[in-house]
Parts: sequence; C-alpha cells; structure tokens
Amino acid sequence: MAGAIGALSAALPVAYLVVRLVESDRDDVWGALLRTRTLSLALTSLGLSITVAVLCLLIGVPLAWALARVRLPLPAVWPVLAALPLAIPSYVSAFAWVSTWPGTNGFWPLAAVMTLACVPYVTLPVVAALRFADQRGFDVARTLGRGPLAAFRAATLPQIAPAALAGALLAALYTLSDFGSPSLLRVQTLTWGVHAAYEGGLNRTLAAATAAVLVVLALLLVVAERAVRRRARRGAVRESRGAPAALTRSRAARWTAVAGMLAVAAAGLGIPAFALTRRALESRAADVDWQRLGESAATTLALSLGGALLAVALGLPIALLAARSRSRAAAVLESVAYLANGVPGIVVGLSLVFFTLAVVPGLYQSALALCFAYAVIFLPKAVGSARSAIEQVPPSLEDVSRSLGRGPARTWATVTARLSAPGIAVGGLLVAVTAMKELPATLMLLPIGANTLATELWRHTSITAYGAAAPYAIALVLIASIPAYLLSRAENDGTRH
Repeated sequence: MAGAIGALSAALPVAYLVVRLVESDRDDVWGALLRTRTLSLALTSLGLSITVAVLCLLIGVPLAWALARVRLPLPAVWPVLAALPLAIPSYVSAFAWVSTWPGTNGFWPLAAVMTLACVPYVTLPVVAALRFADQRGFDVARTLGRGPLAAFRAATLPQIAPAALAGALLAALYTLSDFGSPSLLRVQTLTWGVHAAYEGGLNRTLAAATAAVLVVLALLLVVAERAVRRRARRGAVRESRGAPAALTRSRAARWTAVAGMLAVAAAGLGIPAFALTRRALESRAADVDWQRLGESAATTLALSLGGALLAVALGLPIALLAARSRSRAAAVLESVAYLANGVPGIVVGLSLVFFTLAVVPGLYQSALALCFAYAVIFLPKAVGSARSAIEQVPPSLEDVSRSLGRGPARTWATVTARLSAPGIAVGGLLVAVTAMKELPATLMLLPIGANTLATELWRHTSITAYGAAAPYAIALVLIASIPAYLLSRAENDGTRH
C-alpha cells in the first residue's frame, strides 16, 4: 500500500500528460509525435544520455575504488570533493566553460559537462557497495595467479555492478531531463523542444507530445538497466559479507588515485569556481544584498531537506519491494517511480499547479506543494540508493532474526534498516543536494515572496548579470557542502562496521 502511494505520486506528472493529450485534437497529437523534428530531438537526447552514462561508469567506478580501497592522504577531504559536483547546477558549469573558452558548444562539450556533473551518482553508491563487498573472492583469485584488474573484474565487479548501474541510470535520466546545459551549449534536445513549445508558440499539445516522448525514453532506459542489472547479479556473493578489505598502501596506487581525483575535481569544481570568482571580482556593480542572500539560503536549505525527507518516505517502500520481491507488481512500482526523473521539471510544476488549483487550492504555491514536487522529481534517487543498500543486506540475516522470534517490523528496524541506513541516507542527501538547484518547478510553485538560491541565480543570469549571480552560486556550493559532509560521516560511521 505504501509503495503504491509512492508510485502514484510519481505517476502524477504522467497523468497530467495523458489528460492534456486526451483533451487535444487527435490529428495534432499524431502530427507532433511523427514529425521529423521530434525524431531528431529524441535521437539526440537518447544518444547524449547513453554517452553520459557510459562516461560516468568509466570515471565513477575507479574514483569509488580509490575512495574505498586506497589509504589516501587527508581522507576526510576526498569524499567531500567527490560529492560536491552535485551542488553545482549543470547550467552553471556550462556557463563556466563557455565563459572560460568562448565558442564552446556542441554535443561532446555538453557530454563532458554533464558527465562531470553526474559522475557522483555512480561514485557514491559504488563506494558504499565496495565497503560491503566480500573480499574473499578477490583474495582467492589473487592466490590463483590473477592480476589485480583480472581479480577485480572476476570477484568484485559483479558485487558492485547493481549499484554502478543504478547510478548510471540516474545519470542518464538526469541528462535526459536537463534543460539549462543543452540550451547554453546550443544542443537541441527534447527538453529544449518542450520549452520552445511552451514559451515560444504556446503550443501545449506539441509540448505535451514531446514530453510524452521523454517519458517513453525514460521507460526504455529503466527497462534496459533492469535487464543488464539482472545479468550482473549472477555470480554476486550475497550470503556473507566477510571481512572488510584492507586499504591499499602502495605508493603508486596512492598517487595515481590522488592525481585522478585531482583532475576530476579541477574540471568539475575548479573551472566553475574560477569562472564564478572571476566574474564576481570583475563586476563592480555586484552589490550583494546580504539579507536577501541569507533568506534565500535558509529557504533553499529548508525546502530541499523537506523534499528529501518526503522522497525517502515515498521511496523506501518501493525500494524494499524491488530489493526483496521479484513479483511483477514490484517491478511495475519501481518502473513507475523511475518515470519521474524522465519528466522535465516544467511538466511536474505545471501538473501540480493544475492539481492543486483543481483539488486542494489551499496548497497552491505552498511550501508543501514544492516539497512534494521535489519528492516526485527526485524519487528515483531515493529509490535507487535505498534499493542497492537493501540488496547488500544478506536475506539470511533476516531469516535468523525471524527464527529468533522477531516479527517483520522488528526485523526490519533492527537488521535491514540498520545495515542499509548509510545507503538510504545517501539517497536522501542526493535528493537534498539536487533539489537545491532545481529551477522550473521551483519558479512555478515557490510561495509568493520567497526566494531560493537557484531562483536568484537564474534571475541574475537571465539578465546577464553574471557578477551579481556569483555570490548566490558560491552560497549554493557552500550550502551543499553540508549534506556532502554528512554523507561522508554516514559512510565512515556505517559502512565500515
């Protein structure tokens, strides 16, 4: 029942699309769906999403290995640096690259920017999976003469594959629904088509049809990820966690890991920080309204945390079903939950405007409606992280607890929830960090008179006041460092037990 409520919440934007399409003229709908332009936008969006997902896997898995298995200098710093790109809106990163190297645009620069923004979606859950992974298979492979890479591929990779694929799916879905970066780098995607239809010609039928194509592509990505993840489960060691792996003390591994992480941090964090700082210093007209900046920061923190708590509450039952049940109903609920991330925020915002005005007018442009929008948009992040964490808990431990007389609720509280808490917290913090930079739904549902760092940032950048926008961007990064710090604490306190 609880899982059905979460899935129904995620399905609300799709219901809005269906209502819009049913109420529209049928010829107009088919004309919008079958036009060559829609096909071109769909192929570009799908190709971009797959490219970003593959690049995130190629970069994120080695970064996670370095964080989990190498004795690094300043060990508290690197997890924070790995999570901080989530705090920088992708359109700010795109602006930083464009302002640093004028003329930068096109598919591959956009893929690079989106990869740097999305790689933490793979790195963070894989770090948690590596700390839960059974080391005995790797040790046996090494004693049989296999090299480190071959032993890792044979014994460790199958155990972390579900977490890595879940992260890659989140990266692909985020890329599919992003609007700001493709616009700045002049790549026309489906989200660009939706926005152009709404804002340009006010063609709601074309916008709804284009958004429906987005939903179909998101469903295809979810189905493909599930098929690959099902194959990846084969050979994974699940009955016993075994002893935690010892940290590598090799000097070559240490400095190679440090060099790689510094390179990723310089591209994902250094360039945006340099560009924003330069803009702030060069602009003599950037008079900072400190009171407005403080109020925006407090509102941002409160709304994002509210959305994260609501997303975890809605997503946890779905994650538990997906991890412990192979029924068709569980698969359907999980698929519906993942649909939300493939729907543009502007569609989610419009659907909730329509719903609140028609059903509960008192919630229109309220904090609760906006937190609910955040929960719906970012529900896949809470579900994906929680599902991976719960899957890492051996079912035999739950069987032992039940055999000792504990009921299902007490077994869940004392065994499953306790062991999977770090992964569940990762999902909640990912929602909070991502909600801080969400823009379209925030602009539609933000209570009158309130401001967030994202809306202030967008307001200044829309009038090319980049210097005035810089303090809000810097504040957004600083605020996001709070959940990043909590994230590293949760991993250190929980996953090493």
